[in-house]
Amino acid sequence: MFSPKEIAGNYSNAGAVKARLPLVKMFVLAVFAGAFIALAGVGATAASATIKNPSIAKLVGACVFPAGLALVLLAGSELFTGNCLIIIPVLEKKVSVLEMLRSWSVVWLGNFAGAVLISALVVYGHTFSLFGGALAQSAVSAAQSKANLAFGDAFIRGILCNFLVCLAVWAALSSQNAAGKVAALFFPIMLFVLCGFEHSVANMYYVPAGIFASSEYGISAEGLNWGNFIFKNLLPVTLGNIVGGSGLVGFGYWYAYLKKPGSIQNTDKNNKITDKAA
Repeated sequence: MFSPKEIAGNYSNAGAVKARLPLVKMFVLAVFAGAFIALAGVGATAASATIKNPSIAKLVGACVFPAGLALVLLAGSELFTGNCLIIIPVLEKKVSVLEMLRSWSVVWLGNFAGAVLISALVVYGHTFSLFGGALAQSAVSAAQSKANLAFGDAFIRGILCNFLVCLAVWAALSSQNAAGKVAALFFPIMLFVLCGFEHSVANMYYVPAGIFASSEYGISAEGLNWGNFIFKNLLPVTLGNIVGGSGLVGFGYWYAYLKKPGSIQNTDKNNKITDKAA
């Protein structure tokens, strides 16, 4: 098992590799991640769609959804929310800000493509016909709720979500085997779903699926449209995810474990103190 300080050092190197992937490979791996998260969303909705007690329904769906991040980490892919930790190699001066922004942009777009693809496939393949159409109704209701969030609420819930998602990634990196990684990521991901926090990549599936299902199944949903999705949900949630992942987890753990003391400078291999700040 790696210690938190070892995780920070390992991610500093791994994040630099992630940021410098060839663009096409980066995009393809991001499409996979978007699809994995979307499939977890399908499963979570299907598991909870017919449970009448909303609290129990939320808990059941929350216990299914961690499958998405498990696939992302074990199968190999690039997830925007997890990649907010690339701020660590940036702070270590192993990656430039421009390289980080390039990575975030390409991965975000790839995640969007993968998630929307799955949403279209499950709707037009009539997966949502399960349970006498209850699955379609549940998907539209969830999407409508997300599309009508206030900008500030979506932003704050995005911060809280990616604080937990990046902690899940961080905890998973402590283990050197698959079982340990899945066990470590399970509870932080379960918590963010159970608490109703907002994950930009998950919403790339949930809201388009609801929009498609609303049209395909003739379910009316006021305020559920692409404009509200982009500007009232996806934009603030993405910004919140960056703050929660990069600003809190990434910067916080870099500062705690990797930041060099500002008061001394080591200039030789024997780590002799050669200069002290006044």
